[in-house]
Amino acid sequence: MLKPKLIIQFINIISIKLTKMRRLFYYFLIVIFGLFYSACKNDKTDSAEIEKSAVAATPENQMRDIPGLKRKRGLITKTDKATPGYILFHPSIGSSTYLANMDGEIVKEWKGDLSTMLTYLMDDGHIIRGERDNDFPTFAAGGQSGVIREYDWDGNLTWNFKYATAKLLTHHDIAVMPNGNILAIAWEVKTKEECIALGINPENLPEAGLWFDKIIEIQPTRPEGGEIVWEWRMWDHLVQNFDDSKPNYGDPKVNPRKLNLNPHIHPIHMTEEQLQGAKAGGFMTSNATVQNMGSDLTHLNAIYYNHELDQIAVSSYNFNEIYVIDHSTTTAQAKTSKGGKYGHGGNLLYRWGNPQNYDRGGPEDQKLYHQHDVRWIPKGYPGEGNIMIFNNNIYGGKGKFKDVFEALGQLQRPELSLEEVDNYTAVFEITPPINASGNYDISDGEPFGPSENTWTYTAPDKYSFYAPFISSTHRLKNGNTFINSGPRGRFFEVTPDGEIVWEYLNQYFHNYRLPDGSVPQPVGPFFFAQYRVTHIPLDHPALKGKDLKPLAVQPEPFIPGPPPEAH
Repeated sequence: MLKPKLIIQFINIISIKLTKMRRLFYYFLIVIFGLFYSACKNDKTDSAEIEKSAVAATPENQMRDIPGLKRKRGLITKTDKATPGYILFHPSIGSSTYLANMDGEIVKEWKGDLSTMLTYLMDDGHIIRGERDNDFPTFAAGGQSGVIREYDWDGNLTWNFKYATAKLLTHHDIAVMPNGNILAIAWEVKTKEECIALGINPENLPEAGLWFDKIIEIQPTRPEGGEIVWEWRMWDHLVQNFDDSKPNYGDPKVNPRKLNLNPHIHPIHMTEEQLQGAKAGGFMTSNATVQNMGSDLTHLNAIYYNHELDQIAVSSYNFNEIYVIDHSTTTAQAKTSKGGKYGHGGNLLYRWGNPQNYDRGGPEDQKLYHQHDVRWIPKGYPGEGNIMIFNNNIYGGKGKFKDVFEALGQLQRPELSLEEVDNYTAVFEITPPINASGNYDISDGEPFGPSENTWTYTAPDKYSFYAPFISSTHRLKNGNTFINSGPRGRFFEVTPDGEIVWEYLNQYFHNYRLPDGSVPQPVGPFFFAQYRVTHIPLDHPALKGKDLKPLAVQPEPFIPGPPPEAH
C-alpha cells in the first residue's frame, strides 16, 4: 500500500507547470490517495463496525471514500423497479469477463490470458474485448490496449488482432459496427520535428514528441489479423495561430471544426528519481519516461458508432470535449475539409463541452470535466437521438485545493462535508442541434449548443456520487439509466426521477501481473475499479437458449487486507 514517502514523491511530480484544470485534477488524485492511506492506517474497526459504515451515502455518515474499500460489496439494493437482465463486467486487474444476474451471482465466465477492461457482447453470443498487449514499447498513458480479440460463447478464441508497434497502439475503447467491422481509437507518434513543422510551439513540446489520436476501422480476417479499411487522423484537422509561416495558420474562432493544440501543450519536467518513485507507487505505467511526459495530448477515451447517421462520437479527456465526425467519407476525404455525406470531410461535425478550445466561450461556459463516456441513445429508447455523457469531475467553483497540502489535510478529516469539497460527478443527456440533413447548426461567433442539458443525474447531495476518473453510462429501453461509478466499482440503475432501484458493488480483484511484475494499469487503492460495465437485457439475442444458471462454485470475493506499517 501507499507510504508517505511515495505520496510526497507524487506531490513533487505534479508540482510542475500544468494547465490549471489538469493540475487541479492531479491534486485530487493525491487527495484520494492521501485519504485512503489515512483511513486504512487508522482502521481498527471490526467487521460489524465496517458493515455498519456501509450504509446509504450521505454527508452525515461517510467520508468521501472514492475506492470504497470499507463498503459492503456485492448486491446492495434490488427493487421491483429494477430492469430484468444481466450485468457484463470484469474482475478488476484481471483477464476474465463475468456475466452476473441481478442478484449478483456469476452465471458465465470467459477466461483469457491478457488483461482486459472492456467487453462487448455480440448478438451471436460471441464477445469482443480490448486487451493489453504485454510488450508494446512506447506508450505510457493509461488505457493501453494493442490487442482486440473475439471469443465464442464457450470461451474459444476465434479472432486475434494486434495493433501495437513503436509508432502505433490501440487504446481505451472500441465500437463494433453492424457489418462486423471494429472501430478503434489508436495513438500514432509524431516526432518533435514533425510537430514544429505544423505550427506547434517548440518550447512546450516533450522531447519524445506527441501521440496523436486517430480512429481506424478494422475488417477482421479470422482467425488472425485484419485489414484497415478506413482511417481518420486528428493530425489532419489542426488550426494554429502561433506561426503564420505554417500552412495550418488561422483563427481558431473562425475554424470551430478544427483543433487548436497549442493552449493544451505544457512542459512537464521531472527527474528520473521522481519518475521511478511514481512508478513504484502505481501512479505511472512502466513505459513512462522523462522524455514522454505530456506526449499523450488529447487522450480520447470513448468511441461510439451511430449507424443511422453514419457518424462517430469520441470523448477527449484532456480537452474536456466530445466530438462527432463523419464516417461516410473515404479515407482520402477524411484527410480534408470536404466530402462525405455531410460535406465537411474529416473536420469535426460537432463538438461540445468546452468552447474555450475554439475561443467561443470562457470558463463559465465549460460543461465537461474529464468525461469518460459518450453514447447516442438508440432508436426506440426514451430520448432516442440524444447523447449521454459520463461527466466525471465537475468543479463547483468554491476555490478549494489551491494548495495541495491544504487539500490533503482537509480530506483526511472524517467530518468532511460538501461545503468544503464541492467537486462532483454527473450523468448528462443533451439534445444536440442536429438538423434535417444530419448536420449540426452553429451560429457565427457562437459555440455549438445546447446551453442546457435535457436530463441530468447527480446524487441528491452532490456528494456521494463522485467518480473522478474512468466510468460509463447508458440508457435502458424502459427509460432508466445504468451507471458505472468506476473508481469504486459501483454499478447502479436510476429512474428518470433519480431513484436508485438497483445497486451492486464489484467484489472481485484478480491482481493480474505483466511479465515484468507490474500491473497493467496504475491501481493504487482502486482494487475494484471498472472502466466499462453493461446491462444486458433479457431479450438480447445472445442469451437465447443459453444456460444462465449461477455457477455451482462462485468466484471468491476479494477482501483487502490492512496496509503494511508506514516507516
